[in-house]
Amino acid sequence: MSPASSARRSRAGLWPLAALIVAPALVVTLTSCSHKTDPPADPPGDGAPPAAASPADPASGSGAEAPVAVPGTPADYVTEIEAWRDQRLGSLTAENGWLSLVGLYWLEPGDNTFGSTPDNSLIFPEKAPNHAGTFHLVDGNVTIDPAPGAHISLADAPKEPVAGKVLASDAEGKPTVLSLGSLRFYVIQRGDRVGIRVKDAESPARKGFTGLDYFSIDPAWKVEAHLERVEGATVPVPNVLGQVENVPSPGTLTFELPGGNGRTFSLHPILEDGSDELFIVFGDPTNGRLTYGGGRFLYAEAPGPDGRVVLDFNRAYNPPCSFTPYATCPLPPPGNKLPVAVTAGEKKYAHGPEGHAGRDSTS
Repeated sequence: MSPASSARRSRAGLWPLAALIVAPALVVTLTSCSHKTDPPADPPGDGAPPAAASPADPASGSGAEAPVAVPGTPADYVTEIEAWRDQRLGSLTAENGWLSLVGLYWLEPGDNTFGSTPDNSLIFPEKAPNHAGTFHLVDGNVTIDPAPGAHISLADAPKEPVAGKVLASDAEGKPTVLSLGSLRFYVIQRGDRVGIRVKDAESPARKGFTGLDYFSIDPAWKVEAHLERVEGATVPVPNVLGQVENVPSPGTLTFELPGGNGRTFSLHPILEDGSDELFIVFGDPTNGRLTYGGGRFLYAEAPGPDGRVVLDFNRAYNPPCSFTPYATCPLPPPGNKLPVAVTAGEKKYAHGPEGHAGRDSTS
């Protein structure tokens, strides 16, 4: 699945980063993320998302909340950004949002047993049966044989048999989602790697979520850019798994920034399948200190005939990897690391993971 496709799944609760080395058969601690929201893999439930209070400023260590907006910010602009933040929060905390991830397991060719005990190839969360069944990976296709009494079913068709069924992956659009109690799981594909992603609406990360933290809304960070179009251009986009994929790009965005002393900066956007919006993965000197270490995401509307694009860094947000070790996020491509500190948008989540599942000694 392409970085653009992966990104599309995460928008308001988007893509993610990495660093632990684990054995290939174990859960990976890196995450790959998508840009928009994770695909509606399981039907939305009616359970209310956890409360998400606005925390103090943990990233800066000030212990005090930053003002919502800088003085003089127009009220209608504050309302616009706050509505966007509410949408972002709702997506992130949804029952099947990024906070519900509880596992990411890479399959080996052939048989892969799964269950909650250590004698399985894939060690699922404790609430799974000791021996839940076997995934078979043959020629890129995944089938499942549930263990007797495991009560595994299709999430959207509980009465249909699942034994021997070829499971569609997220690379094919909508994956086949399986249900096991409160667990939901499905096949993902990242390059030549095939894995199983597991979600749980009752996950500790979702139930213990403490809210999102932002820099003060500042209209100065809503800047006008110009797209210098380059036909047939591609951008090498790395991800937290150590993979790199060349993704279509419409060209180069050029613009000025607050604190840039009139200098011109540039970013390389990428294009997602089926969308004319520009998707940008960027880094800046705040990464790792005030913001997530693996960069942030930003969307911009498609440029007009004159190439004009509005970049609103107040809408910059964290990849899924900043919240969970079980995502698979893109990282800023070469040339997308700005030298100016972007003190706008979403700050680092204070309770994010230290590492991510998904990297092994060969990646």
